This record gives sequence, C-alpha cells and structure tokens, in this order.
Amino acid sequence: MSFNIYLVRHGQTILNRYNRMQGWCDSSLTDLGVKQAHTTGKRLAHIKFDHAFHSDTMRAATTCEGVLSENKNTLPQPIELANFREQGYGYFEGADSGNAWFIIGGSHGCKTFAEIIEKYSIEEARDFAKAADPFNNAENNAEFWQRLDEGFAKVKNIAHDNQNILIVSHGTTIRSIIHHFDPTIDISISPKNGCVSKLVLTNDSVNVAYFNHYLDTDTY
Repeated sequence: MSFNIYLVRHGQTILNRYNRMQGWCDSSLTDLGVKQAHTTGKRLAHIKFDHAFHSDTMRAATTCEGVLSENKNTLPQPIELANFREQGYGYFEGADSGNAWFIIGGSHGCKTFAEIIEKYSIEEARDFAKAADPFNNAENNAEFWQRLDEGFAKVKNIAHDNQNILIVSHGTTIRSIIHHFDPTIDISISPKNGCVSKLVLTNDSVNVAYFNHYLDTDTY
C-alpha cells in the first residue's frame, strides 16, 4: 500500500504577524492568512483528497476550510485531529519569540531558535524548552513524538492504496516531521505560512517528496 499526505501550514495569524510564540495557544488568521489559505487551495485544486484533517486550533480549521473551498472535486468533511497541533511551549506561550528562545537557549550558548537547531537539533530544542519552563508545561521531544506517532497511526488506520490525505498543521510540527523522516533536508528556515510539504507512505516507510513549496512554479 502507498498513499500521500499533503501537509499544509496554516495561514498567517495575528500572533505570527507580531512574532509571538504560538503553540497550543491560538489566534485568528489575518487578512493575509485567509488569502494564503485560498491561494494554497488553488495550487492543490487538481488533487482529489480522500480524507482531510486539521489540528484542534481555529487557525488550522479556518485554513483547511479555505483550502478545500478552492477544490473542484467531491471532498470529504474535514475532521479535527489534535495529534497534529503545534508544539506546546508552556510558560512561553504568547511571549515574544526572540526573547523566549534567548532564555531557552542562553544556557546552551545559543541566542536564537536557529542557533539551537544548528548547534544541537530541533529535538533538543524541545527538551531545552521543557527544562527552561518554570511550570514544566512545555512539551519535551518524547511527549511531542508520542502524540505525533499516535496521529500517524490513526491516519494509517483509515488510509487506502493511492489515496491523498490533507493535513493542515503548524510550522514547527511540520519541519519536525520532515526532519524526523529525512534528516538530510535543511529545516533551518521556517516553512512559509500556507506552504505545502508532501509525504509518501507505504506499509513500512515514510518518504519526503518535497518540503516547503509555496510558489506557483513549485510542484504540487
């Protein structure tokens, strides 16, 4: 069996616009974010999705609605799947992103999220955030991947051969998934709002077809 997963990052939100940490907390799409959702939908309009999922956030649900509204095929009703929500930042939710990552990475010799990824890894960045959280509520890497693995198991359980599945998720979650299945891909730059990444799954493998496509000239 082989099937495709199209991972779409939600459109720009209010907190994205102001460079705020946005994990399990939520905010609505900006006008640009709504436009991005519809633009992505037009790029994917030729694909007949057999299943559609979005995380349990308003920003993902609104994006999913915009993407599907541009599709010309008969489509299923989208389903909420909380497993594909963004990484949980605990105490740092809503904080200025630059300040938060400076606090999280400072004791490790890093001033930014990009430096943490370059010097360590995106997996260790989660563990560092957990350790720096005074309330211990941020997700560490083991907690993060426990729910992601459960999410992939749910998708595999309903998928059939040659099907196309849409999952609207989040920036750090998407690049974590890409890195997990293909560490050779450069994830140092955050995926664009509304971008598409494609996975091809078989019974015993997950292959990354592409990551962070957001231009009209890109393949979809």
